Amino acid sequence: MECRVLSIQSHVVRGYVGNKSATFPLQVLGFEVDSINSVQFSNHTGYAHWKGQVLTAEELQVLYEGIKLNQVNRYDYILTGYSRDNSFLEMVVDIILELKKTNPSLVICTVMVEKGASQLLTGRKIKTEEDAFEVMELLHKMGPGTVVLTSTDLPSKQGGKFLVALGSQKTVKPDGSKTSQKICMDIPKVDAVFVGTGDLFAAMLLAWTHHHPTDLKAACEKTVSVMHHVIKRTINYANDVAGPGKKPSPAQLELRMVQSKADIENPAIAVAVRVLDSVIIISN
Repeated sequence: MECRVLSIQSHVVRGYVGNKSATFPLQVLGFEVDSINSVQFSNHTGYAHWKGQVLTAEELQVLYEGIKLNQVNRYDYILTGYSRDNSFLEMVVDIILELKKTNPSLVICTVMVEKGASQLLTGRKIKTEEDAFEVMELLHKMGPGTVVLTSTDLPSKQGGKFLVALGSQKTVKPDGSKTSQKICMDIPKVDAVFVGTGDLFAAMLLAWTHHHPTDLKAACEKTVSVMHHVIKRTINYANDVAGPGKKPSPAQLELRMVQSKADIENPAIAVAVRVLDSVIIISN
């Protein structure tokens, strides 16, 4: 069955961020993607110079109205990312609420780029693993069935060269039984600044949770492994082009997305995910 995604994110002419990071990988994995560009820039803002335009809330509404008038406004997923102001976000919310009337099972996937976004939303600071899962529990109560914290300051058991990521998933099966799963990942750090990786992560998590709807471990292993292969290929290319002892430029560090097509389609597992807790509750 065809699966269609409406992706409302930024766009760049050169490079990979926002919709440019999400669309190709999702299409490779068989998803139909309709893209609305919240901004259109020449390149991401990590370069010395950038030019472009910003889509207003009114312009977003006009684009959606065109889709609606042609009665092609049914989606399985909404993927949202970078937005510059509250009015635009409010319009995105209005569109989501209307789309949910057409498809009550619509799934919303959001990229929260701020490292402390989860703490800001819940008002809770994360200092320990227990804190992190308490924050995720609060986020679950706000609606999301799946929450993944991709960047924490928690120490890894594998040492300082690894980043700790945590996830929590709560699902209800057709028979009424409920399942929950908590997972942990130790992700190798790379000494470079990449742009667009959060957008790629969100797109891959959408794709792999679609294929593994009740198994967060499997979905995250494939998602993080895609990230590993793309970043490894990117840093190797950037270092080769920059030359020995030289720091790669933003242009050289653009994600090697097309070159990673095979890894996106069928990622070799490079990062193991540990299940910390898994519970099944049978409904009477």
